[in-house]
Amino acid sequence: MKCRHCGTDLTLPFLDLGSAPPSNSYLTSAALHAPEKWYPLRVMVCTECWLVQTEDFADHEELFSADYAYFSSFSDSWLRHARRYVELMVERFALGAGAHVVEVAANDGYLLQYVRERGIACLGVEPTASTAAVARAKGIEVVESFFGRRLASELRAAGKAADLMAANNVLAHVPDINDFVGGFAVLLKENGVATFEFPHLLRLVEGVQFDTVYHEHFSYLSLSAVTRIFERNGLCVCDVEELSTHGGSLRVFAQRADTGSLPVAAAVAEMLARERAAGMTAADYYRDFQRRAEKIKDDLLEFLIEAKRSGKTVAAYGAAAKGNTLLNFAGVRPDLIAFVADRNPAKQGKFMPGSRIPIVGEDRLKTVRPDVVLILPWNLSTELAGQLAYVSEWGGERVAAVPEFHRLPMARSFIS
Repeated sequence: MKCRHCGTDLTLPFLDLGSAPPSNSYLTSAALHAPEKWYPLRVMVCTECWLVQTEDFADHEELFSADYAYFSSFSDSWLRHARRYVELMVERFALGAGAHVVEVAANDGYLLQYVRERGIACLGVEPTASTAAVARAKGIEVVESFFGRRLASELRAAGKAADLMAANNVLAHVPDINDFVGGFAVLLKENGVATFEFPHLLRLVEGVQFDTVYHEHFSYLSLSAVTRIFERNGLCVCDVEELSTHGGSLRVFAQRADTGSLPVAAAVAEMLARERAAGMTAADYYRDFQRRAEKIKDDLLEFLIEAKRSGKTVAAYGAAAKGNTLLNFAGVRPDLIAFVADRNPAKQGKFMPGSRIPIVGEDRLKTVRPDVVLILPWNLSTELAGQLAYVSEWGGERVAAVPEFHRLPMARSFIS
């Protein structure tokens, strides 16, 4: 395989999770009687541009299908993040009624709803029909398509050039990263700004966040790699911020390389130096990650098997894609975890891909009262700690597997 950015032959392995079905391909009851498609899930490192990337086996149109089940608005903390983003960008770039905002991967309108509230014209680009329909119901104009240079040219010709473009947690999801980034250089106005948010590879490695690896994530990104990709495709990085979202993310600000007038903030050079100091532009940095991921898998399995032998009931919370990576890598099935509770009605009544563990509403936790609740979306553990405080009422414990297996403290109101 060659690097999807620079074309260099890929020879340095990063992680091999065996094989798994696409992590967002939740199963219906009828699908349980049919075979599933499993694809190899291996990640390689480009030693030329340092882009970390999955080997290509699954087609992106299959991964992001019409019944895509991830809806951003089911996370209260993510909605607060989106509202705050809009507040900050409106103030920083003096966006008023005459401005135009475009979000690529607009999902269910979780962010653009706050742009629209301010009377600012906006447009969402979203390829998945299920989420696009919800965004339209909120009064948001949505183009239902994958983004790239061709679509950007069509939108610009239609008078849709953007003062601000937002791309939250999508840069890692595109197979042709050059075409995708090049589209921003086409659609931005001469002094427009684009922001990209993505999980930071540095934090992924530090926190052994291997469960964020799945087929829908084609790339795992450092600022070092992103800067090179942007420069080759007509963008210039002008600022970067660290965020706490998704286990540690970057928000990168970019402008057109030919017309942008914003100065380059010192934070850019500082982050690039930090990545070099950590070793991210050397092969040794990536060599030990496999062993660390396997330890997390082994510790989880040891706990679940011991719980089963002790007669304990174990459930999970949050039917997240990262949870599917963890469960399938560990070979967990319904004999070890009885069900996964989730607030999203689009997932309830379905089954986790691969493990085929049933997904139910949150009320099932209160009915069954499991001895243990495994929180799968560990990046939301602060939010979920409060939401699941009632588990302590019956003496149940809450646990998480990443970055290492650990028990969450009991809710204070139930500690005797």
